[in-house]
Formats: sequence, C-alpha cells, structure tokens
Amino acid sequence: MKKAHTVRVLGREISVRSSASAEKVQAVEDFVNGRIQEIGSALKSGDAQLVLTLALLNTVEEMLELRSARETDTALDNRLLGILEKLEVADV
Repeated sequence: MKKAHTVRVLGREISVRSSASAEKVQAVEDFVNGRIQEIGSALKSGDAQLVLTLALLNTVEEMLELRSARETDTALDNRLLGILEKLEVADV
C-alpha cells in the first residue's frame, strides 16, 4: 500500500507516494540531496536545472554499471553451476 511522504530537494517540499518505508524514503532523499550537493559544489554555475541534470546522469551511469555487473555475476553463477553439475555427474 502506498503512503504519502514529503521530501525536500533543493529547498522545495515535494509530496510523493511510495510503498517504501519512511526510512527508505528518507534514505533516498538524503542520497539525492547528497548527490546534488556534491555536484553543485564542483560547478561554478548555480543553475539548479544543470545540477539536477548532471546528478541524474551521474546516478543513472552508476545504476547501469551495477546492472551490467549483476548480469555478469549471474552469467558466471550459471557457468559455475553447469561446471558443478558436470563434476557431480563425472563423480558418480
């Protein structure tokens, strides 16, 4: 069941609905604000739209890298299971 939560990003309160716990929503809010702060402090421009866009691009790049690593791990797990099955059959 989705519940209403209020988060603050760039000083603006936003009402969101989520089935996540309040702690998880707070963790997401903290992550977003941390990423915005990190990128904003590295820019000379105070353009909020640019900071948000760069934060989004940076975060999506990390997500895609993690997704790719997970797919690689799954493929390796499947190969190892196949090898184990072959070893078990050979051992009989």
